[in-house]
Amino acid sequence: MKKRSRKSQALDPKIIATLDIFYILIGSAIVALAFNLFLLPNNVASGGVSGISTITKEMFGWKPAYVQWAFNVPLFIAGVMLLGRKFGMKTLIGTVFLPFVVYLSENLEPATQNPLLGALFGGMGVGLGLGIVFRGQASTGGTDLAAQIFHKYTGISLGTCVAFIDGLIVITAAIVFDIESGLYAIIALFVTSKTINFIQVGFGYSKMAMIITNEQEEVRSKILHELDRGVTKLSAFGGYTDDEKPILMCVVNQTEFTKLKQLVKSIDTSAFVVAMDATEVLGEGFKRA
Repeated sequence: MKKRSRKSQALDPKIIATLDIFYILIGSAIVALAFNLFLLPNNVASGGVSGISTITKEMFGWKPAYVQWAFNVPLFIAGVMLLGRKFGMKTLIGTVFLPFVVYLSENLEPATQNPLLGALFGGMGVGLGLGIVFRGQASTGGTDLAAQIFHKYTGISLGTCVAFIDGLIVITAAIVFDIESGLYAIIALFVTSKTINFIQVGFGYSKMAMIITNEQEEVRSKILHELDRGVTKLSAFGGYTDDEKPILMCVVNQTEFTKLKQLVKSIDTSAFVVAMDATEVLGEGFKRA
């Protein structure tokens, strides 16, 4: 049977664009609900424009949705003017739609009045939503754009700029509310980052093995035909002898790794095997891009 060409397997650009917008809308809605159900009722200002809106609601009674629009839209315009048009329409959708859902859901009953639970589940909800938005190749704007502008004109690393802005918001929350609220905000930020990472990478860890053996041809053949996995031969030289010593590189699922070790040891008991986690593997036999 002939393999289909890559062109025939590729999705139509219109379908991809529609899926991206769907991801942005769903992800933004999840972020907004996590904000109204968990973070806002418990005064957890975990960075970003949502954190600013939590603080201003306590200090001035301003509606969070209005504050988020008031920050997001000008920041988006500034981003386009100062950084170029790379943000595009998709980021604008997230920038406008997220506060809109915050506005629509502002009267929902809080899911919990426990600040710790609010920080944990609010952070998970925000991370889940943002991870989905990122899959749509967009963002929800806000302080991320401010950090990029700050990065461009100061030369400070982008990660440091983001941490600095979020840190200021958390410190302000600790002053406006109390120290515990600031600590809960840090917890929410941590959970958010871990959840985004999970959504982007998933639990689908694989193992990448680097195999150095004197029986490389037999090992290579066994991996190809018994494990049905591909093998890449890397050129290498021994550090002590300077002799050529090719390395076999192979990526397998977690469940196949024990079988791979047994297979190699059955052929060469003195083989040197180094294994490491591969958090995302794209291609034949694994996840499609």
